[in-house]
Amino acid sequence: MRKTKTKNIMIDLGRRERQIVEAVVKLGEASVSQVLAEIPDPPTYTSVRTMLQLLVKKDVLQFYCDGKRYLYRVKANQNTVRTAAVKSLLATFFPDNASTAIATILDIVGDQLEPDEIDDIQQKINQARRENK
Repeated sequence: MRKTKTKNIMIDLGRRERQIVEAVVKLGEASVSQVLAEIPDPPTYTSVRTMLQLLVKKDVLQFYCDGKRYLYRVKANQNTVRTAAVKSLLATFFPDNASTAIATILDIVGDQLEPDEIDDIQQKINQARRENK
């Protein structure tokens, strides 16, 4: 399998930090209150605000002022974040077994795929075969 050189921004984060980043990704941009509403069993407002500031220092999030409130968004582009999340998932639940991960995804969403999406997946499989010869 081809290795990408994408920095895994999710791997060095704690559980709560990952939840916060996932909430910000889901919302596109978010205030502290919006993040609080998105995460399960949230800590205090002050704790979330502190973690958001820490994630800015770690260069994962960026912020801007919208009146009196700060809005946070992920610093990396969406593809980088998705790649980092999948790498973290693979490392945690499917180490050295990407085919099982792919089969699991297909078991879950295979009946929801459009024909062009199936064709795209097949092309990627064919490309992987050519690269591994």
